[in-house]
Amino acid sequence: MTRPNILLITSDQHRGDCYGFEGRAVRTPHLDLLAAQGTRFASCITPNVVCMPARSSMLTGLLPLTHGTADNGIDLDESVGEGGFAGTLAAAGYATAFIGKAHFSSNHSAQPTGRCENIPSSHHFDDGWLGHYMGFEHVELMQLGHNYWLPQRPPGGLHYERWYHRDGLGDLKDDLYRQRQPPEVSAAQTHHSALPTAWHNSTWVGDRGIEYLRAQARARRAGPAASARPFCAWLSFADPHHPFDAPSPWCWMHRPQDVDLPPHRTRDLDRRPWWHRAALENVPQGGTAEHRRVRAEYSRIGPQSDTQLRELIANYYGMISLVDHNVGRVLTALHDEGLADDTLVVFTSDHGDWLGDHGLVLKGPMFYEGLLRVGLIVRGPGTPAGKVVRDPVSTIDLAATFGDYAGVPMPAAAHSRSLRPLIEHDSAQRDHAFSEWRLGVQRCGVALDLRAVRTRDAKLTLELGSGAGELYDLRDDPHECVNRFDDPAHRGLRNELMQRLMSRPDDVRTNLAAPVGPA
Repeated sequence: MTRPNILLITSDQHRGDCYGFEGRAVRTPHLDLLAAQGTRFASCITPNVVCMPARSSMLTGLLPLTHGTADNGIDLDESVGEGGFAGTLAAAGYATAFIGKAHFSSNHSAQPTGRCENIPSSHHFDDGWLGHYMGFEHVELMQLGHNYWLPQRPPGGLHYERWYHRDGLGDLKDDLYRQRQPPEVSAAQTHHSALPTAWHNSTWVGDRGIEYLRAQARARRAGPAASARPFCAWLSFADPHHPFDAPSPWCWMHRPQDVDLPPHRTRDLDRRPWWHRAALENVPQGGTAEHRRVRAEYSRIGPQSDTQLRELIANYYGMISLVDHNVGRVLTALHDEGLADDTLVVFTSDHGDWLGDHGLVLKGPMFYEGLLRVGLIVRGPGTPAGKVVRDPVSTIDLAATFGDYAGVPMPAAAHSRSLRPLIEHDSAQRDHAFSEWRLGVQRCGVALDLRAVRTRDAKLTLELGSGAGELYDLRDDPHECVNRFDDPAHRGLRNELMQRLMSRPDDVRTNLAAPVGPA
């Protein structure tokens, strides 16, 4: 069997229910078609609810406390990253590429780290630098992609930022981004941007991804088919991560009055474990004054009215629809270049967003489903069309899955299990998936060691330091309104999930690095 190409496409902070096929009022026609043509996983969770640990786990096939990037701001060990699926496939003859937002290394730090993604260090990487990075032979990166910080000016920045400024119109683009188009909104971190879509980073990722596919097709046409290297490319969109700033016309695609609000959208902290209130009310500690300001201003959003929440969600949906549009462009190019039949296509995200659930927005140490669950779609040779797998899986399983389809062992991806049996055989089963997050006082003012396990119908989260926890029966309580952790009637379920939680492999690093910055 010919080794397939692998095309991994990811979004950022994209909830698992924010797809048209999930029933929410968001327009995702291309992702809906991809799901109809392939197999989707309805209970896929992230191994960590913030960017850097989640992305590092996708790459390495390891849980965060084992690969070492246990929180944002901790750089992934480059030797560990090189042992991930990209480096392993490259060693086996694959052409490997990364285009978009990587975030395996810290963007912000008090001192330069020397990494390409690090803002104080990026000027050391000239315009001709295209990798090697974390096992990817070819890279075209954006440094941030979230316009709370506008694209860095040369000689800083990376490929997207330098392209953005190369035509001398960077000041004009910045001014257009800052313009608040009507109608005016009052939701936090939300506005209708006047930046033309042609200059938006979602369009850039789509453009560069299409050019990469065309280059691969040209190489195949230029030489004997037997000599062509299969490719493994990761296209990484930076949206719908906050700020919620979709450009026109995407910002107007979903009317606020038409979006669906969460059924439970009030904070009821008295009914939750102690760390919920502590994480929301304590002040981040440590780091520089600027880092603390960013955590307070950018990484937290206070309670929003229903009107504000509708405005925010409408713009979040617009950002998703723009990503979907570019996914459609990429998949069209894959077909037009004659590559579709030989390519395994996977779409997923690093983590979700509370998006108003329980009165919360963004992300933090409360593992509600909107944050923990992500979409996962697989289409390619041998994948059934329209199949839905409801067993609990994780994005950590991608490394082993890619190795399985490529016929390449992934020995370093010790926690990753191939999804191929679940895709191809109805008899295959999966019992549970893990998530974990160890965070210090610099994150939200309180140190926490959180471990979670999710089955098909239930979820338990334990704070190891205090022994406090939360348990939700997702079958009877899908909106997670009643914590059953201390309920005698659910002691059997709690004991079962505790046993599953403690089955995590005993390979936690004892020398975890401290964060060098906020993210």
